Amino acid sequence: MYQLSRKELAKYLALYALLDGCISYLFFCSWIAFVILLPGMFLFLAEQRNSLQKKRAREMTRQFLDGIQMIAASLQAGYSAENSLREALRELRKMYESDAFIVREFRFMDAQIEMNRNMEELFLDFGKRSAIEDIQSFAEVFLTAKRSGGDLLAIIKNTASCIRQKQETMQEIETCLSGKMMEQNIMSLIPILILAYIKLSSPEFLAAMYGNVTGTAVMGICFAVYVAAYFWGRSIVQIEV
Repeated sequence: MYQLSRKELAKYLALYALLDGCISYLFFCSWIAFVILLPGMFLFLAEQRNSLQKKRAREMTRQFLDGIQMIAASLQAGYSAENSLREALRELRKMYESDAFIVREFRFMDAQIEMNRNMEELFLDFGKRSAIEDIQSFAEVFLTAKRSGGDLLAIIKNTASCIRQKQETMQEIETCLSGKMMEQNIMSLIPILILAYIKLSSPEFLAAMYGNVTGTAVMGICFAVYVAAYFWGRSIVQIEV
């Protein structure tokens, strides 16, 4: 789960207040609309939290891939699984900051191994807490191989290869869609910019749309269609792997 920091929370609340103010002014020209739209901040914050959570999950997967590749290198050099994790931690400390996700997790696992906890159980706990499918799958395969005497080196290399291919596929998709996502964002801004231009340059054209029931209803429908079109367009350019 992703918890917004105070700085992030203040940032997104200010951003939503700005968006709410612009929409209320352009579509309804009313403070009442501003107040009515305020509960939308919870949906906005949830969307931002979800986006940041996905970004963190991708970074966690990338760091985990580096970690198991280093474990595989140590296993190939003749270390045991437990000592391989310790050697991987030593190398990861050279690559990442001390508070990086993978460094903290491997440091915790190393401390738990010193207390005679099984490495496979630690990976299962690691996967459960991370809630990342790749880590959970690796933990289950590692548990089976460790207890059945399977080839850990081959298993880890194969898992790392699968995760790497998945990451490369995701990067290719993001590269192909980056232009379309930019187009979708620009197209989403165009109606707002046109409305703002008319509102500021020729306010008399929109005067009939404010301060009466019919005009408010028409602008409300236009706003609802705009929001639906925005989410529809965003769903088209978002592809999950």
